[in-house]
Amino acid sequence: MTVYIDPPDWPGHGRMWSHLVSDVSYDELHDFARRLGAPARAFERDHYDIPSHRYEDAVAAGAVQVRSREVVRLLLASGLRRPKGRAVPGS
Repeated sequence: MTVYIDPPDWPGHGRMWSHLVSDVSYDELHDFARRLGAPARAFERDHYDIPSHRYEDAVAAGAVQVRSREVVRLLLASGLRRPKGRAVPGS
């Protein structure tokens, strides 16, 4: 099981954020996020938004650190990418 996290370089709501993704399945991603204690509302289409103060917790729990462009490449290669504005299957 491998999940990936990019650096907390994304501003929003007065703080900085990382993206937590899986290159295998959403089930794997949701399981990791639950164990990390990330709330369900942090899931956005194909990733979890993780605040900067939880970045090290995610890495300690096993998330692999990658650059932001690698997150997108992993999602595209796995077929799990869900860009904004595109319907989510099954919803």
